[in-house]
Amino acid sequence: MAEQAIVEMVRFDAEMGAGTAPFANLLLRSESAASSQIENLTAGSRKIALAGLGDTSSGNARLIMSNVAAMKAALDLSDDLSVQNIREMHRALMLESEPDIAGQIRESQVWIHGSSPHTADFVPPHHERVTAALEDLAEFMQRDDVPALTQSAIAHAQFETIRPFADGNGRTGRAIVGSILRNKNVTERVTIPVSSGLLTDTATYFESLTAYREGDIQPIVELFAESTFRAIDNGRQLGAEIEEARNEYKGRVMHSKSKVAHDVVDFLTSEPAITAQMLKHRTDASESAVYRAMEVLLDAEVLKPAGKVKGMAVYIATDIIDALDDFAARAGRRQRH
Repeated sequence: MAEQAIVEMVRFDAEMGAGTAPFANLLLRSESAASSQIENLTAGSRKIALAGLGDTSSGNARLIMSNVAAMKAALDLSDDLSVQNIREMHRALMLESEPDIAGQIRESQVWIHGSSPHTADFVPPHHERVTAALEDLAEFMQRDDVPALTQSAIAHAQFETIRPFADGNGRTGRAIVGSILRNKNVTERVTIPVSSGLLTDTATYFESLTAYREGDIQPIVELFAESTFRAIDNGRQLGAEIEEARNEYKGRVMHSKSKVAHDVVDFLTSEPAITAQMLKHRTDASESAVYRAMEVLLDAEVLKPAGKVKGMAVYIATDIIDALDDFAARAGRRQRH
């Protein structure tokens, strides 16, 4: 099953990366949101998009955007699967919310559930052993003789067993999965939203991590494979809905003479919340050309006003926001046991 999942990942990466490069950003953001939701950090796609522009009204949305930064770091640093780069991923995740611990190996004992180590469900290694455990994990991640998905699942479970940081271990551990898949050339263009597959059955996910700690690696490897299939199905549906929205938008502005308006339609598949200032920077067009394009897009109902962020008027593509929310809703539907 794991080998078949890798084949599907490679196929998905080729499909989604061919001619729709801006879509990669939405997949990355969707994966970050799903990973955050596993930790009970939830926010709607509109709030997340606005947080990406600097809006501070939703604390959860800001944390999710920090997770986006961590996952971007995981991909950017994927050429070197090292302890230092794992720390850099964590630094990107925690820099805004808890800068004192960002990228810092914990210096005290932690445990899972219970009021003390004596009553805990699980007690990770003593903090003095964490660095050595991480170095051992990095050596395993660098091996080329283990199938990529199996390696990703084991590395993730081992990272969660070590729990090297005071907070943010789950999100960092899931970012590592994307880093390994990129390093092993399973993905080249897009992020596989594996967390969205895990999110559909979090009970089994946590049970699989427990089984790993007890010496059984099969459950976590099988779950990663199953989650991959679910994530790819969901990702393909999201891709189809984004493409449908883009084609609809192109149809609405097809008679416009504004080149900027046509360019913006493609840009929206990467950033569904925009400002005129963003468009000016993105298109290198004159201010008057940008504002003419905005008028065209508003009249065609491609964009709708969404208030102001940091004094700048913001506009959103509601069809794309809705598609992202639908993706999240499908991922969040728990399986019944």
